[in-house]
Amino acid sequence: MRRVSAARIRSIAEDLLEASTLCALATVGPRNSAYVNTAYFAWAPDLRIVWLSEPGARHSRNLRANPSVAVAVYDSGQSWGKPDRGIQVFGDADLGGSGAEEIYAGRFPDYEPEKAYQAYELVPRRMKLFDEHSLGSGTFVTARVARDGTTAWARTEVYRA
Repeated sequence: MRRVSAARIRSIAEDLLEASTLCALATVGPRNSAYVNTAYFAWAPDLRIVWLSEPGARHSRNLRANPSVAVAVYDSGQSWGKPDRGIQVFGDADLGGSGAEEIYAGRFPDYEPEKAYQAYELVPRRMKLFDEHSLGSGTFVTARVARDGTTAWARTEVYRA
């Protein structure tokens, strides 16, 4: 049970969120079926994840029925057998509040608002970090995330082959 400081968790999380502009977005569909979608995303200083979607899209409809969502971000240029890294963020999502589109536009300067799309945001409750350079081989760190984006270590899991 190796504890990791909140400052280190935060630093690693920010680096991982910057590793890619694409995320895999998982929602809960009808009859509790899994659904995954790929989306461009931006993130805020309080660790909210923001993306744009057409309200009629399956994942948008899923969120209206069940706000539970998970996002996975990873650098798709990684090579098998080399040090790996990625982050999973878990929480609830809804239509983006004030500032959500500005957060998105901050990451994507060429973004121009479109009436067909709405901003959605995930408010994180928990995240799982995997960064072999920073944490060691096979090490996963889970942290709790408060509404204001502060983090607190919850557990460390180490898997060895």
